[in-house]
Amino acid sequence: MNTRKNFEEVLYALPPSVREVIIKIPDDLLQEVEEIRLRVNRPLTVYLKNEEKFVSKEGNISLSPSLAYIVTSEDCEKAFQLISKSSLYAFEEEIRNGYITLKGGYRVGIVGKCVLENGYIKTLKNISGYNYRISKEIIGVAEGILKYLTTPSKDIYNILIISPPQCGKTTLLRDITRWISNGIDFLGFKGKKVGIVDERSEIAGCYNGIPQMDVGIRTDVLDGCPKAYGMIMLIRSMSPEVVVTDEIGKKEDIEAIHEVLNTGVKIITTVHANDIEDLMKKPVLKDVISLRYFERYVILSNRLGAGTVEKILDDNFNTLFKGPYRRGRTEK
Repeated sequence: MNTRKNFEEVLYALPPSVREVIIKIPDDLLQEVEEIRLRVNRPLTVYLKNEEKFVSKEGNISLSPSLAYIVTSEDCEKAFQLISKSSLYAFEEEIRNGYITLKGGYRVGIVGKCVLENGYIKTLKNISGYNYRISKEIIGVAEGILKYLTTPSKDIYNILIISPPQCGKTTLLRDITRWISNGIDFLGFKGKKVGIVDERSEIAGCYNGIPQMDVGIRTDVLDGCPKAYGMIMLIRSMSPEVVVTDEIGKKEDIEAIHEVLNTGVKIITTVHANDIEDLMKKPVLKDVISLRYFERYVILSNRLGAGTVEKILDDNFNTLFKGPYRRGRTEK
């Protein structure tokens, strides 16, 4: 794999002095990088396999911040020019949401001083930190569990992916979406029309409205749209057979899911929790469980790396599949 070619958009969005440091990181480590964090007057940090590391001027990875390259205010000013292409207006909506999406689907989170207007965030200024998130598109990662997610009549179950943060839920969700949209030949499953509400531009990674990730040939994407509005908009405008969203949690999300299910459209979504028991402790979400909105629960962990499937449960919480399983790895 040509790691630097895959990271090209990220590399060119880094300030030159930081870019020179990052390209010195050996390929085998660079391909494991999940985040690159820049903070003014603080050590250059990367995250590999969900672990924090520091990067020296020579590109060496260490656990010691004292050896790291120190990010300057000039670095951060240049970073903003590069990721916004020197046009604050063009990215104003994204900036007020705290990120900018790069070509290729990579997302850069930003922090600084919030400028308020009538109690709402108008924009950010004095940007002091950046989080370059390296999206990981893993084609086929869901292949081993698809038979548990599709019905005998070649339909799809209503699916909830339950996962702690940074355990690969969006990567798995994206791949499930791609299979459903394209069709699953080995199961005799014909492709379905899919609508994605991509509130934070993470599932499809749209750039100028065009998905940068492979989400399937029959998939339509509402990018940057709140989930509760977007689910209903898609049903009215694109007649999807399956609606996909990420990270439900608000009361209006649950109400919209109820409306989607009442139309006969299937739903696939995710939630932050450790397991069913943890989910039941969340006041807004416990009704999702008690009312049996979902027919399959996919529970993830990081035991074998991001995307480890621990269990798949049916709507009666019977275990259909017990892991841990991650494509290419099983624990013995």
